[in-house]
Amino acid sequence: MIPSSERRKIIALIQREVVPATGCTEPVAVALCTARTTELLGRTPDNVAVRLSANILKNAMGVGIPGTGMTGLPVAIAIGALRGGSERGLEVLDGTDAETIDRAREFMLAGRISISLCDQTAEKLYIEVEASAGDHTATAVISGQHTRFVFESLNGRTLLDNRTDTAAEEQSDDEPELSMRRVWEFAITSPLEEIEFILESRRLNKAAAERSFEGDYGHALGRTLRLERQRRIIGDSIFSRILSYTSAACDARMAGAPIPVMSNSGSGNQGIAATLPVVVYAEECGADTEATVRALILSHLTVIYIKSSLGRLSALCGCVVAATGSSCGITYLMGGGYDQVAAAVKNMIANLTGMICDGAKPSCALKLSSGVSTAILSAMLAMENRCVTQVEGIIDDDVDRSIRNLTDIGREAMNETDRMVLDIMTGKDICR
Repeated sequence: MIPSSERRKIIALIQREVVPATGCTEPVAVALCTARTTELLGRTPDNVAVRLSANILKNAMGVGIPGTGMTGLPVAIAIGALRGGSERGLEVLDGTDAETIDRAREFMLAGRISISLCDQTAEKLYIEVEASAGDHTATAVISGQHTRFVFESLNGRTLLDNRTDTAAEEQSDDEPELSMRRVWEFAITSPLEEIEFILESRRLNKAAAERSFEGDYGHALGRTLRLERQRRIIGDSIFSRILSYTSAACDARMAGAPIPVMSNSGSGNQGIAATLPVVVYAEECGADTEATVRALILSHLTVIYIKSSLGRLSALCGCVVAATGSSCGITYLMGGGYDQVAAAVKNMIANLTGMICDGAKPSCALKLSSGVSTAILSAMLAMENRCVTQVEGIIDDDVDRSIRNLTDIGREAMNETDRMVLDIMTGKDICR
C-alpha cells in the first residue's frame, strides 16, 4: 500500500484536477479572467481587450456558451465583464439570467470587446484581459492552468505577479511522482472511504447525459445511437450504451446547455470520457460500489498522469488520453490486473495517437465516441492477453515509456499541425 503521506498528496491532486465545470473550459476561463479584471476595476468596464494563446483561441471559437443560445468568445467575455463572480471558478457562467444575456448582447454589439492572438508567450494556455473605464485600467492574466491567476494590476500598480518560472516550480514541489504502477497501486489499495468522493463524477456526468437524451443538442449523436434504425446496426448492448451516454453528455456540453459536468485536467470532455464508459460498464456488469469507485479512480488518475507530461492544451485531442483512462477502468472491471491494464494503455496508444484537436465544438461528440470505442476494444484485447508489441510503431515494452512517446508526439511533434489547424480555422469566411 502507498504510504499515507503519499496518498494524501495524490488525493489532493485528484481533487484539484477533477472538479465541476459548466460550459467548455476555454471560453469559461476567458470569462473567469474577465470577471476578475472587472472586480479589480471595481466597475463595469467601458472596453475589454483580450489577448489569447493560439490553443485557447482555437478551443473557444466554435463552442456554445451555457444558457445563452450563442457561440464563441464575445458573449462569454461580455458576461464576465457584467457579472464578475470569479470566486465561482469554472462555474462562473452558471446561472446566467435572461437580463444579463440581453445586456451582454448589447455590450458585444456596441463594439466594446477586442480579441487578438498573443504571440508574446510560448505558454499554450494563456489569457490576458485588460479592462478600462474612464481613466482606470485593470489587467489580469491566467496562465498554465484554467483557473491559475499569475498577474493582476490596477492603474499600473502590480497587485500579483507569479509569472516567473520559479513560481511555477514552487507550485509543483509537493506534486506526487506518478507512474502507471503507482496509479494502479493507489486505485486498488487505498482505503475506500478516502477515495469514494469520485462517485460525484458519476452523478454529475450521468445526469448530463440523461438530460441530453431529453433535448436536442449539437449533432445529437447520443440520441441518434438510441434510435431504432441505429439499434438495428449496432444493437442494444453495453457497447452501444457506453457510446450513447458518453456522446450525449458531450452533445449537451458543446452545444452550450447550462448543465455542469465533472471535468478532468481542465476539460469537461475529458471528464466525461474518463467517467461514463466506466460507469455504464460497471452498472451493466453489476459491479459493487467499491469496484466502481476503484475503477473510476484508476481512470481519472491515469488521465491526470498522462496529461501531466502532455500539457493542458495540445494538438492532440484530449479524448485520446481520457479514453485511455476509461479503458484502464473497464479492464479492471473485467477482472484484469496490472499487466492487463498496462496492455490496454499500449493498445490505446497504438491506435489513437495522432487524432488532432481542432477546437471545442459540437462534433467533439464524434471524437469521444471514437475514443471510447477504442477503449472497449483495447480492454477486450488486453483481457485476452493480447497487446501491441515493441516492434510495432511507437510502442515500447515499458508502458510508461509508451506514454512518453505519446505525449512527446502530442506536445512537440504536432506543434506545426497545431499552427496549420489554427490557420485553417481562422481563414474561413465565417471568421472574416
